[in-house]
Parts: sequence; structure tokens; C-alpha cells
Amino acid sequence: MSRQASRLLTRALSGGGHRSTASFRPFSTDLPAAPSEDTAFVEAWRKVAPNIDPPKTPLAFMKPRPPTPSSIPSKLTVNFVLPYQSEISNKEVDMVIVPATTGQMGVLPGHVATIAELKPGVLSVHEGNEVTKYFVSSGFAFVHANSVTDIVAVEAVPVDRIDPSLVQKGLADFTQKLNSATTDLEKAEAQIGVDVHSALNAALSG
Repeated sequence: MSRQASRLLTRALSGGGHRSTASFRPFSTDLPAAPSEDTAFVEAWRKVAPNIDPPKTPLAFMKPRPPTPSSIPSKLTVNFVLPYQSEISNKEVDMVIVPATTGQMGVLPGHVATIAELKPGVLSVHEGNEVTKYFVSSGFAFVHANSVTDIVAVEAVPVDRIDPSLVQKGLADFTQKLNSATTDLEKAEAQIGVDVHSALNAALSG
């Protein structure tokens, strides 16, 4: 039965025996590595501000991805960048756990290619017996088929640098704002503050 299902799936993908290039989209790891500079952005910037050097984008901090290996490697290569700096560059680790909107997602070498949206929470990087934890506000994790994971966050800070007293104060302030909010905008802004500070509090207690 499984063989029949495989044949049917292959036939469906190949268009009944006639291979159609329009129906096949290559994986990102099958494509040439992206350039380290966003040329379209640079050209547009130079037209607007020709006397000012263009700012760096997260792409500028990422090295070209390696080809997909024939076997699953023993390590996961991780790049972790913010809009203004690179936190981790081309580092080999055992595993990362990202705070995806669908829940905590562990990524090991050989993980299936996927894209995960990040929510406020803890990103943990596991390397042997050492675990480095960051609190991230939001972003995306791009898991490639070649055991490379690129993580882009809007804001991030090591968990051990978070001040618990400021977190508690912020949580209390936003909770009060939420209780006294009268408009939908005020409620939405206060709820975001509550959610972020609750996640910060959970990160410290975890």
C-alpha cells in the first residue's frame, strides 16, 4: 500500500509522467547562494542619498550557505542576526530551540526545511553541556535542508542581562493600562506590553 501511495505521489508531482518544470520549485538549498549585498537596495539607496553609505542589512552579516551534504552532519550551523549586529555567525552547535508561534521548536542537524515565525520567548543554543539563552521579541527562523539555520530577530538580549525588577514593574504597569484602557488601540497596545513582559517573566523563571 505504501508503494502504491509513493507511485501515486510521484505521478502527481510529475504530471502523469510528463515532467513539467513549472510544477517543480527547487528548495532554497538547491539555488545559488545569495550575494552578501542586496544590490537592489543599494542602488535605490544611492539614488536617494548618494553621499551617504547605505546601512547594512541582516543579509550582509550572513555568509554564503554551504551546499547540501550527502549525509546528515553531526552539527547544526547557526547564524543569528539582528538588524544592527550579528550575534552568532556560522557557528556549529548541537541544537537550537526557537520560540515559534506554534510552540517551542527544536532544530537538530538534518531537520526538514521550514520557516517559523517567532514570538516573544527564549531562544536557546545548545553546544555540548553549555546552553546560551536569548530573549527574542519577534522574527523568523529559516531552517534549510543543508543543516543550516538562519535566525533573524527584531530585538534580542541574553537572558542573564535582563533585570527582574524592571520586568515586574513593566508587567504591573501594562496590566494597569490594560485594565483602564477605554479604546481598542489602548487595549491592543497594553495587551502587547502584557504579553511581552509575561514572556520575559517566564524566561527568567525558566
